[in-house]
Amino acid sequence: MKKILVTFFQLAVTIAVLYWVYHDPNRRAQMGEALRHAHYSWVLLGILGYVIVEIAAAFRWHVLLKVQGIHLSFWRLSGLFLIGMFYNQFLPGGTGGDIIKSYYLLKETSDRKAGALLAVVFDRIIGLAALVAITSTLIGLRYDFLSQTTETRQLLWILLVILGVSITGLLTTFVITGFKLFHSLPLRFPGREKLIEISAAYHLYARHWRATFVAFGASVVAHLATFATFLCAAYALGARVPLVNFFAVMPVERTISALPISFAGIGLREKVLQIMLHGLCGVPEATAILIGSLSFLIILICCLPGAVVYFFYKPSGVVTHVKLREMEKEIAVLEHGISETE
Repeated sequence: MKKILVTFFQLAVTIAVLYWVYHDPNRRAQMGEALRHAHYSWVLLGILGYVIVEIAAAFRWHVLLKVQGIHLSFWRLSGLFLIGMFYNQFLPGGTGGDIIKSYYLLKETSDRKAGALLAVVFDRIIGLAALVAITSTLIGLRYDFLSQTTETRQLLWILLVILGVSITGLLTTFVITGFKLFHSLPLRFPGREKLIEISAAYHLYARHWRATFVAFGASVVAHLATFATFLCAAYALGARVPLVNFFAVMPVERTISALPISFAGIGLREKVLQIMLHGLCGVPEATAILIGSLSFLIILICCLPGAVVYFFYKPSGVVTHVKLREMEKEIAVLEHGISETE
């Protein structure tokens, strides 16, 4: 029931925000004009940019799995990754792709259940750490630029609050796991064993710090390539925003649109870009909204191969049945365990 209510809430927010940004007939006319004069060669470059995102993110996952002693062939790993990317875009909530990816991963590696699940969760953590690093750098360099108007300043403060919570959570997690504080919890503490597993995974990745650093670097590449994908959409629509200014705006959009209050960030993405690009870079509101929608369309195109892979995918492992409901609970427990430390 809770998941159904959350899904309905996300859909309601998505529809409401889309109506908010698209209901003006004059604005829609301006959008039509922008699309008629668009340079679609930039869309092709945007697709190439997001392919780089997928390659970097898949490589990161490969590195994290390898640390856990899980070795899959290139084609198996790529197939699982693409399936996860597809479901992340088309399932309500932010972890649908992780659940499906983990479900099939366990069919391949039934003897390493904990390592497989933890690699999926740490894939998210490393991505978050890289985004925090990029965001901190860009805000430090372009704070005055980002805080020029009241509306952009409000969005910037929302970002700063989320950034502060993320940094505090990451540091707290490292301290707790570093001093093995989970082991001192009462034996009957809910989720104690899972928390200890998470702690052990932290230590494993800390011991393999070179691999962890490589995964972090791949995350940085993936985030910057995502920014470049959005920039290509902007250039396609004639918004020639300087690269540094555009990249400074992107962490605000990426962070706020990732909040689980709309379906796949639809609507929030357009509204944030409308405020930021119009207020800071002089981009017409209609064009700024279209940049968000066109970027999302590019991402969808790049994720569609995951549907084809899913249709033809056949696990090579010996496990013939893994309960998806139990898998969902395992992912939820692990993520809840991490959030408890934040």
